[in-house]
Amino acid sequence: MDIQRPDQSKAKRKKRILLAVGGAVVLAGISVLLARLKPAAPTVEKNLVWIGDVKRGQMLRQVRGLGTLVPEEIRWIAARTQGRVDRIVLRPGALVNPDSVILVLANPDVEQAAASADSQLKAAEADLVGTRVQLESQVLASESTAATARAEFEQARLQAEVNEQLFKDGLVSDLLFRVSKVNAEQAATRNSIEQKRYAFSKDSIVPQLSVKEAEVDRLRGQSKLRHDELDALTARAGMNGVLQLLPVDVGSQIQPGVNLARVADPARLKAEIRVAETQAKDIAIGLPAEIDTRNGVVAGHVSRIDPSVQNGTVTVDVIIDAPLPKGSRPDLSVDGTIELERLDDVVYVGRPAFGQERSTVGIFKLDPDGSYATRTRVTLGRSSVNTIEIISGLQPGDKVILSDMSQWDSNDRVKLN
Repeated sequence: MDIQRPDQSKAKRKKRILLAVGGAVVLAGISVLLARLKPAAPTVEKNLVWIGDVKRGQMLRQVRGLGTLVPEEIRWIAARTQGRVDRIVLRPGALVNPDSVILVLANPDVEQAAASADSQLKAAEADLVGTRVQLESQVLASESTAATARAEFEQARLQAEVNEQLFKDGLVSDLLFRVSKVNAEQAATRNSIEQKRYAFSKDSIVPQLSVKEAEVDRLRGQSKLRHDELDALTARAGMNGVLQLLPVDVGSQIQPGVNLARVADPARLKAEIRVAETQAKDIAIGLPAEIDTRNGVVAGHVSRIDPSVQNGTVTVDVIIDAPLPKGSRPDLSVDGTIELERLDDVVYVGRPAFGQERSTVGIFKLDPDGSYATRTRVTLGRSSVNTIEIISGLQPGDKVILSDMSQWDSNDRVKLN
C-alpha cells in the first residue's frame, strides 16, 4: 500500500522552479553577451587584393594618355576647279618630291578659258602697240608744226626789227613797219600755241598709254589665273614626303575644294595625346614627356594644348626630341606620359582603385600582424599616374589595401586569409 509523502512532492516542485529560473537567467546572460559581441569580420583572400606600402620621399607627378603619331607637316592637295579624274599616276605609299605628279584631271572648259584669255591678252597687247605708235606719230607731227611756227616767228621778228630800223632811217613807210610788227606778233602767238600743243601731245602719251597698259595688265592677270587653273588640273605633291591618302578614283567627278590627296613628311612626326579633362588642368607648354611607341620610349616636350574638350578628353601635342624607333609611322598608336612636377618629402602610396585627388576616402589599413584590416579615414592630396599624396590618416610604413573594396562597404573590418 502506497503512503503519501507531501514533503517530497513539494521539494520536487521547488527544484523544478529553481531549475527553470536558473535556465532563464543563463539564457538571458548568453543573449546579452551575444548582443555585445561584434559581428564576425568577413574573410578576404589576401592574394586577391592589392596591398601597397605608405612611403615618404620624392613623388613624381605624371599624367598619361593614349594617342597617335601624326606628321608635323601635312599638305592636302585640293581641286581648284571642277573636273574628272582622268589618270592616277601615284598610289599611297609612294615617295614624292614637290614636282611629282599624283593625278591628272580633265576639264575642256578650263582649257578653252585659258586659250580665250591668251587671245584677249594678245589683242590688248597689239592694241597697246598700235596706240603707242599712233601717239608717237602725233607727237612728231606736233613737234614739226611747233618747229615751223618757231622758224616763222623768228623770221617775222627779224623782219620787224629790220623794218623798225629802216623806218627810223626813213627808208620804209610807216604802213610797212606796222604790217611787219603785226606779222611778228601773230607769229609769236602762233608759236606759243604750237609749243603748248606739242608739250600737251608729249605729256598726254603717258596717261593714254596707262589706260591701255592697265587693260593689258588686267588681261595678263586673267590669263595667268586661267593658266594656273589649267596647270592645277595636274595635281602635284608640292613637298618632299610620302603620299598618304588618295580618296578618289579614275572617272570621279570632282568639285572645287575637294581634297584629292594628302602628302606628309614621315621623318617629322609628333604625338597627339588625349588626356582626361580632369587630369589636364596642370599641363603646361614645355613640360617634359615620354612617348612609348611599344618599340621603344622617346623623350619629348609639350608643344600645344587644345583649348577645347572633346569626348571628355583634351588633345595635347608632344614634339619628339629624339630619333624615333624603327617602325614608327603616322597613325601609330602610342602611350604618352607627361611629367607635371616632382614633390619632395611627401607621404604617398600607390594610387587606389577608388577616390579622386583632394578628397577623403575610407581605406582598409592592415593591422601590425597582417591578419585583419580596419577601415581608416584618409585625406588624399595631389595625384599622379600610379601614386597619390597622403595628407592625413596614414603614416610611412603602413600597409593598406588599394584594390576595390566596395563590396565590403558595410564592414569596417575584414579578415585576411
